[in-house]
Amino acid sequence: MKNFIFALFFGLTVAIAPLARADLAVFATVPEWGALAKEIGGDKVKVYTATTALQDPHRIEARPSLLAQARRANLLVATGAELEIGWLPLVQRDSGNAAIQVGQPGYFEAAAQVVRLEVPASVDRAHGDVHAGGNPHIQLDPRNVLKVGEKLAARMAELDPPQAAAYQAGWAAFAGKWQTAMARWEKDAAPLRGVPVLVHHESFSYLFNWLGIREVSALEPKPGIDPSSGQLSSLLARQQSQPARLVLRAAYQPDGPSAWIAGKAGIPAVMLPFTVGGTSEAKDLFGLFDDTVQRLLKAVK
Repeated sequence: MKNFIFALFFGLTVAIAPLARADLAVFATVPEWGALAKEIGGDKVKVYTATTALQDPHRIEARPSLLAQARRANLLVATGAELEIGWLPLVQRDSGNAAIQVGQPGYFEAAAQVVRLEVPASVDRAHGDVHAGGNPHIQLDPRNVLKVGEKLAARMAELDPPQAAAYQAGWAAFAGKWQTAMARWEKDAAPLRGVPVLVHHESFSYLFNWLGIREVSALEPKPGIDPSSGQLSSLLARQQSQPARLVLRAAYQPDGPSAWIAGKAGIPAVMLPFTVGGTSEAKDLFGLFDDTVQRLLKAVK
């Protein structure tokens, strides 16, 4: 009888132990938040990122693989502000995972943690892909990364109390290194203040707000609408009165329009990583900003 009880106890212990040691499963919609969750959680988390830096995060197919990952997630980290509106609600619904639905502790929106730029007074889809909650590309201001990270660490601790101390320690270590890096980036980027630029899409507003770069215009006539030859010719003509020194695009955006206007105007066309993985140098969040600042500085010299 004693042997039976011991065997039963041992079997239950083996069955329960993996659950106690299970990683917090994080489903991140975009690379920057997957990278941030990993910085905070280290080996205590298992992070799946739904998109890559070479994909337009607005336009993703809700593939079965995404549903499978979302079904297993304890925490869904999204940008929000309608960035993923075209695909994420479908993934949430069809995953059948009640924990990651909007309003539940397992759902976290990064954009809700910061003050958003370019919030429209009214939304009219005739004006293009306008986001009612403001510009969602918040990750390119490192001050926003700090704000999001603090709240994300708290949410991870709430969902996984046994590892709460580890998450807070991971966050404190990251935040200390991040603040040191921010001071370096801001010092290095001083020559960029006031530099006028063209952009393919309104992707860099937070970067510009942080560094004091001046956006002259976007190549897209309306957000999300591909630039026509007429639009590009009009922008080229404006170079006479409102000259830009650079034309910028994100890694996932086509290079044709920016290359055309750069060639005609005689200015550099610069591809920026935009998020983690956008270039070989942008392997993590620190590399993202290191490479972004260096590419801009190289182009203005």
